[in-house]
Amino acid sequence: MKQFSITPAAGKRLIGKAIVKHAAVLKALKGGTVVIIAGTTNGYVAEELLKSIGQVQDFLRNRFFRGIVLPPSSPTTHSGRLPDEGSFPGDVVIKNGVWQKGSTIFDVADDLSEGDVIMKGANTVDLVQRRAAILIGHPQAGTIGASLKAVFGRRVRLLIPVGLEKRIFGNIDELALKMNEPGTHGPRLLPVPGDIFTELDAINLLTGAQAELVAAGGVGGAEGSVWLTISGEPSQEDGAVALLQSVAGEPAFVL
Repeated sequence: MKQFSITPAAGKRLIGKAIVKHAAVLKALKGGTVVIIAGTTNGYVAEELLKSIGQVQDFLRNRFFRGIVLPPSSPTTHSGRLPDEGSFPGDVVIKNGVWQKGSTIFDVADDLSEGDVIMKGANTVDLVQRRAAILIGHPQAGTIGASLKAVFGRRVRLLIPVGLEKRIFGNIDELALKMNEPGTHGPRLLPVPGDIFTELDAINLLTGAQAELVAAGGVGGAEGSVWLTISGEPSQEDGAVALLQSVAGEPAFVL
């Protein structure tokens, strides 16, 4: 068994590298539509996916979000958006292998069908039940509201790339009831059905090794880091260590 620590930024990069190899994504790239909804983790996913099809040149990851969580001292509006968020480039919509620049989930949601894939990040993940939830600031439930019409109405696949730093304990439905209670202050919480994809899944997909979360935390740049154990055949363990070393130097996300 091997042990390794990774930062949140390295975890985002790891998830991005693995999503490129996801069978449902590969199939949709060839003859369907892939929608990567803007978000910080999905920025790494979009970057890796566009790189894999040779179309990454005009993609800017540092503005690929609508809402964002910043330290309490940072100047944000009540929605969690930066006041100068005017340079939003749109979601990444790839149709039949071609990036439809400037398109968003709202432009294409009604045209999606079975076999297509939507990727949407999350703010909450329960690793035991493999469930996720999303903070909602928009009165019409924002991008996830548009996505769920396609997911439930036409069996479009929903992938949820989410980092281990967003793990929670407790019942997601009960937490949502509390946060959505009339008169409660702050964002709402929407539990969503979909395929959770964390760093643990990324390691398994890319190397065959099994990864477990055993500890977390740190200082001096390791804040939010997770400590993983890696087990498998010797070649799988060595491959996982090489993979994690390749993303270990990923710099922290900077606006």
